[in-house]
Amino acid sequence: MKKYNNKQNFRSSNKKRTNRKKSISDIDINDLIKEATVAKKVQYVSAISYPEMPLNGQLKSNLKEKGISRPTQIQEESIPALLEGKNLIGIANTGTGKTAAFLIPIIEQMIANKKSTQALIIVPTRELALQVEQEFKELSKGLRLSASCFIGGTSVNKDINRLRNRQDLIIGTPGRLLDLQNQRALNLTNTSILVIDEFDKMFDMGFISDVKKLTSAMKNRKQTMLFSATLDKKQEDIIKSMIEAPVRVQLSSGNSTTDHIHQDIIRVKAGEDKFNLLRQLLNEEGFDKILVFAETKRLVDKISKKLNQNGVLSDQIHGNKSQNYRNLALNKFKLGDIKVLVATDVAARGIDVSDVSHVINYQLPSSLDSYIHRIGRTGRAGKSGQAFTFIEETTNNLN
Repeated sequence: MKKYNNKQNFRSSNKKRTNRKKSISDIDINDLIKEATVAKKVQYVSAISYPEMPLNGQLKSNLKEKGISRPTQIQEESIPALLEGKNLIGIANTGTGKTAAFLIPIIEQMIANKKSTQALIIVPTRELALQVEQEFKELSKGLRLSASCFIGGTSVNKDINRLRNRQDLIIGTPGRLLDLQNQRALNLTNTSILVIDEFDKMFDMGFISDVKKLTSAMKNRKQTMLFSATLDKKQEDIIKSMIEAPVRVQLSSGNSTTDHIHQDIIRVKAGEDKFNLLRQLLNEEGFDKILVFAETKRLVDKISKKLNQNGVLSDQIHGNKSQNYRNLALNKFKLGDIKVLVATDVAARGIDVSDVSHVINYQLPSSLDSYIHRIGRTGRAGKSGQAFTFIEETTNNLN
């Protein structure tokens, strides 16, 4: 692997500092260069196994069928408090099992009190919503529990028809959920459990208004769970208004990248063909399953098209693609039918592919939080991974 060591301060020009989230362009470039920690990898072993936990027998059987015998750390430290009905904030790196950490106690509560237990899970992306729905179905198999996913890019009329029947679990993105609520198809009055996944993103300016409208309709909410890999301290006031007396389970700093991901930069000199650098990189040994991130839908289209023209099997995910198209592209990537998936930040959260070898930031993301979530798509579940970020010397036209 070629080593890229050019280090410099990369700061935005002619921009005043504000109270916005820390932008990547305000970060010393050294923060994007980090050797992976390879010394003595200690695998976490829980003090208790799932068969020993006070869970329903069918739920234990479903966990066994999924090959899960022991809880991860976030699961072991969260599930007992959640089973007691406590509110909880969970901070842990990507790929550590946060989804099961909230689904397992929700399912257990539904089994015990099916008529009075209904849960709402709000997530920032369609892909994450579908992932949560799939995991719920696997964990609740044979328990006669219902779940529905409500996201953009699908039929609103079909969503309305599904809501005519009570759903034990409602999963969705804020825009579609609010649309259904405004049409009086979604009634959250008696929804007792709220989960906000990737809450750092959900409490950002783009989502917080919709989230507040949805949660204010939950007149009989009894339990709230907030989970994320990152934590923005500027959001503390919002967090306090959303959750009362929470148990805090914080297994990472909430603002640092994972130690087992090798991070480096690739300097793009003035006038240099940036796409050609990408193509050369993809041809190197070990680049087997790669996520390439760009900031705009137009550039994602362009990169994917040029990769295919150059013999590199690729597809794309961004907001202008239909949900069916996005599902098919992601499935091709998971199965290895394509080598490269090019995406905007819609793929930075919610894509759970265990064997992504590399993440490449073709463009700098808009914030450090976005960077953390992007590179968290590699090195999943404690595995090693590699992330590279292109840094341009000047504001070139993108090739």
